[in-house]
Amino acid sequence: MTKLTSKGCLQCRQAEPLGFEFAFAYQPIVELSTRQIYAHEALVRGPNGESAWSVLSKVNEDNRYAFDQACRVAAIEGAARLDLQGYLSINFLPNAVYMPEACIQRTLQAAEESGFPTERIIFEVTEGEQVQDRPHLVNIFREYRRFGFQTAIDDFGAGYAGLNLLAEYQPHIIKIDMDLVRGIDTSSAKQAIVRGIVAICRDLNVKVLAEGIETAAERDTLRGAGIDLMQGYLFCKPALRAAGVIDPAAWG
Repeated sequence: MTKLTSKGCLQCRQAEPLGFEFAFAYQPIVELSTRQIYAHEALVRGPNGESAWSVLSKVNEDNRYAFDQACRVAAIEGAARLDLQGYLSINFLPNAVYMPEACIQRTLQAAEESGFPTERIIFEVTEGEQVQDRPHLVNIFREYRRFGFQTAIDDFGAGYAGLNLLAEYQPHIIKIDMDLVRGIDTSSAKQAIVRGIVAICRDLNVKVLAEGIETAAERDTLRGAGIDLMQGYLFCKPALRAAGVIDPAAWG
């Protein structure tokens, strides 16, 4: 057993309190073709709705594992209380996962105790997480798929989340980086890049989700490029400890 594995297993057994509080806001992911909510993403917030950074800035090497585990449990329990329909998308910290088959046990227990089906859980890499070991991340994804979870690569087109990662592992969903979405209706270059991503994912049988949509023009351009799954303020802002309600005008 490696030193990292020993540390992770020890933290799991000890289950020490984090020393700070957090909550979740849930933001809908919509499916345009059916005009239905496809999923909700669980987004960490401060206990009174403070920014994600107010919480994530407190995460360090010593508490990363405990925080990652606590987030999974709280996100599932919150979704079950709200009776959220469709999928639940949970961000995870790959650098906090030592042995996927061991570190997933609390997640499985929380889902069982809450009555939330594991096949409706999507795991995606948390925004801004520095992936130190790509083969380790790929192994985590493959193990999660084996356990019956859906998987997603977030921020595709930025940093680590690019074509090399997609070549090694094909998730159920990729989420196009927000910078490619912003103002895409006025950028022929962004439109060409997104069309290319859609074509590649179609061949690989991977769904494409566009996040950060704020305008009807962005929505319509992305729909024209063949994207059906969308997320952003145009449809609904994250709702603290609540299920989001889609503005009927947002469907277009």
